[in-house]
Amino acid sequence: MGPSGTGKTTTAKLLSQRLGWKFAEADDFHPKPNIDKMSAGIPLDDADRAPWLRLIRDWISDEAGMGENTVITCSALKRRYRDVLRGAEARVRFVELEAGPDLVAARLAERKGHYMPASLLASQFADFEPLAAEEDGVRISVDKTPEAVAADALGQLELTDPAGIRAH
Repeated sequence: MGPSGTGKTTTAKLLSQRLGWKFAEADDFHPKPNIDKMSAGIPLDDADRAPWLRLIRDWISDEAGMGENTVITCSALKRRYRDVLRGAEARVRFVELEAGPDLVAARLAERKGHYMPASLLASQFADFEPLAAEEDGVRISVDKTPEAVAADALGQLELTDPAGIRAH
């Protein structure tokens, strides 16, 4: 979780690969009107995000019902958004990726082919509510390699890969 450009997709794919869990990109759950709005540089509001978050929650529940563990990217900028996701019929844990606005802006300037324009970055940081102490999750700084970020997440979450190798 975190604003656009913090490395959610890269980190989630690495976690998914190391754990052998199914991966999904929350951006793929956005309805076309949300994508059109963001593409036009208009920030989403809570009403735009509500059905999107419910779709993600329901996908997590469906996968858990089939015995699947999952890793999914999601900005989950506000606690109330995370509360919707926690309503899934599964244990939902969060990995908050910590990065400053300057680092994220530099990353977004390099990114190609994504509908989220860098102009919306300020609105994402303005909306962002970091994990509270009682929320089930960990905070990870992204000031290191993607592999180190994923290893840190696995270690803090106390997860091991299928080969039994504990992340450090």
